[in-house]
Amino acid sequence: MPEAIQHYKKLHEISRNTRILEGIDALLHWDQETYMPEGAAAIRAEQQKIMAGLIHKGKIAKPFVNTLSRLIDIKSGKILAKGLGKAKNAALKVWRKEYLKEVALPTRFVEDFAKLTSQSLLVWRSARQENSFRRFAPYLEKIIQMNRQKADLLGFQAHPYDALLDSYEPGMTTERLTPTFSDLKQFLVGLIKKIQKKPPIDDRFLFGKFAKSKQIAFSQLVLKGMHYDMHCGRLDFSIHPFSSASHPTDSRITTRIHPTSLLSNLRSVMHEAGHGLYERGLPMNEYGSPLGQPASLGIHESQSRWWETRIGQSLPFWKYYFPLLQKEFKGFQKITLEEFYKASNKVQASFIRVEADEVTYNLHVILRFEIEKALIEGSLPIKEIPEAWNEKLKQFLGLIPSTDSEGCLQDIHWSLGCFGYFPTYSLGNLYAAQLFSAFEKESPDWENKVAKGEMKFIKEWLAKSIFQFGQQYSSVELVEKISGSSFSSKPFCNYLESKYKAIYAL
Repeated sequence: MPEAIQHYKKLHEISRNTRILEGIDALLHWDQETYMPEGAAAIRAEQQKIMAGLIHKGKIAKPFVNTLSRLIDIKSGKILAKGLGKAKNAALKVWRKEYLKEVALPTRFVEDFAKLTSQSLLVWRSARQENSFRRFAPYLEKIIQMNRQKADLLGFQAHPYDALLDSYEPGMTTERLTPTFSDLKQFLVGLIKKIQKKPPIDDRFLFGKFAKSKQIAFSQLVLKGMHYDMHCGRLDFSIHPFSSASHPTDSRITTRIHPTSLLSNLRSVMHEAGHGLYERGLPMNEYGSPLGQPASLGIHESQSRWWETRIGQSLPFWKYYFPLLQKEFKGFQKITLEEFYKASNKVQASFIRVEADEVTYNLHVILRFEIEKALIEGSLPIKEIPEAWNEKLKQFLGLIPSTDSEGCLQDIHWSLGCFGYFPTYSLGNLYAAQLFSAFEKESPDWENKVAKGEMKFIKEWLAKSIFQFGQQYSSVELVEKISGSSFSSKPFCNYLESKYKAIYAL
């Protein structure tokens, strides 16, 4: 066996052991969000601190570094190994980049950050219930301070936010994101104004009292149609729906039941299942290497939004599932498919991001991006967050939250320390649109198939086009490779304009 292959296999084995530790840590987080008793909060913080330290040490340990340095020059990034091939060379570059990030962060810093965010999660929950930003503010201030410190440790060229953004969306920068989001915001505001001039769509029949058991049963039916195998997954409940994967054979999702909205749960289930299918579709034999990891959180989000919006909110989808819904829930027998489809795609400004429609959703994300950037650069004091949030929401959507819970306390991300994460939600929508254009060209009869309840072919296309590559390509490279065109927000804008022009007769 060539020496380079031997070293690569050893590197993969070492990395796989660290990935297993990350899987254990993911299970600790999953448990904390689902079944952990409140009394276990203190010891869970200690557990997560220890796990974070073990994972960090594993990623910078001498056996890993020595083996990596035999294959790639860690200082320059030059590939030293011969004959590994394009995919493995790409993996080496990712390993090197991740190592340089990890070694820049002291183990004590990583441990302290993990403990702080574990504690702040519980404080955020209480603050959210009490509508009290003041209760959460001291913890948020510490988290922001540590994120600024993290940015300094990692290093950046133009803006400290870049260092944080790169952790979730490798290669993306504030300089590139700002004009993209600016153009998107301008388009969305204009489209919303056009829609607001039209008579509002009646969607009252989508709201009321719908049995929790029936909602879950219907969600399970859709999951089966998506080929989300419960043999390797679970569906549970949490305050904030999420997906958690420790291995392709263990990918779990959660949802929440809205007290009055029928479609809220279904959309969150399809959204999280999209994440889960991605994790399950990654190459099993590459588990532990970059080739067995998702390309980025933006690509991850493209998968969830793909299933939630491009499929789950499409007319073909409801041609098949609406008759099944009519059988399960009273009050829909006299509603036509067209009425239901239009109501389910109604555009209306709202306070809560995860409940927002396709058109207004990205304005919620851009709001968070602008606030996060200001917080990291220090131009926005922590105490002024509620005021800044409310002002931006008024500017973007004409709404002013009456409580912190429907404003700046609604998301879990800041309590987890995830600054730089929010932009990936909008990038996911943009990526999904460009990827879907390629999918439509290869599957011109997709609407007819979905209208018959067939969706396995969609999963297979995604596996062939996206899942199999892991991190061989950056998110933008992957999108451009599949679509054959430069990354742009235009496919997404064209999709929205075409869809809602028909719905609202614009």
